[in-house]
Amino acid sequence: MFLFISGAEIAFILFIVLMVFGADKIPEIARGLGKGMRQLKDATNEIKSEIQKSAEQHGVDTDLTSDITKEINKVKDDVDDLTGSIKRKF
Repeated sequence: MFLFISGAEIAFILFIVLMVFGADKIPEIARGLGKGMRQLKDATNEIKSEIQKSAEQHGVDTDLTSDITKEINKVKDDVDDLTGSIKRKF
């Protein structure tokens, strides 16, 4: 299940897209979406690296932030384990 959309609904959406744009435009649209996603990812990584550089220049303890990130990820994993078992019961 992807975003609470079933396979039949995805197929229907793809059919409508095919009917509206035509088969020759779909690869062009997909390329555009791919380029947009890549630019967004690159911009995000650039922002992260700038923040990291700024933190290092101003003497912020980056080990502390990595420790906090590790703890947050542990909590996320624990929550995922808990919700996974609850979802399986339903």
